[in-house]
Amino acid sequence: MLNFLLGTVAGGLIAAVLTIAAARQPEVQARLGLRPAPVVAALAAVTKPREPDCVKPHEAPTVGSRDMLFNRQRFWSVAP
Repeated sequence: MLNFLLGTVAGGLIAAVLTIAAARQPEVQARLGLRPAPVVAALAAVTKPREPDCVKPHEAPTVGSRDMLFNRQRFWSVAP
């Protein structure tokens, strides 16, 4: 009997948490009538502003290349 009671309480808690989590989603809120449906058509009609033309940034030296790590000359030139 105690197992049935604990299982019922646990199941109720899980159902309550899932219901609250689902009700926080905007699509579910619109379907339940809690909030009006989001206006997707108005968002699609808005055009993006034109991005300015940018010059190509200068090339940065590559860090961690194989020559940098395994260069014999660099390895043996370490001063004691």
